Amino acid sequence: MNKLSKEEAEYRKRAVFDAMSLRRQKYILKKGYETWDPFQEPKDPIDIRRDKSRRTVQMLVDEFLQTLSGKDTSNAYRQGILEISMGIINCDERYQGMYEFSCWYCELLKREGLV
Repeated sequence: MNKLSKEEAEYRKRAVFDAMSLRRQKYILKKGYETWDPFQEPKDPIDIRRDKSRRTVQMLVDEFLQTLSGKDTSNAYRQGILEISMGIINCDERYQGMYEFSCWYCELLKREGLV
């Protein structure tokens, strides 16, 4: 919308609005026509988001499960893997805390000779 003149942008905005159903127009008017931006960039879907290694959540989950060498896993186990990988990629502090605790606990067990 920045590349268009103000008049052109308003013309296109009105054209989009007029092409909508009455129900959708009422929703836009209720929220505020002036603040509505029909030209805003769409958000990235969750499945396209990638981590620092440029892997998607599904790629990470699949790669991890392949390292288990045929170990039979439950649905709860797989759900946990999926949840923590999504949380880590999205930088959710809850999952970062779980990850850091898991690393710390693993090192603790190694230091004490229990692993």
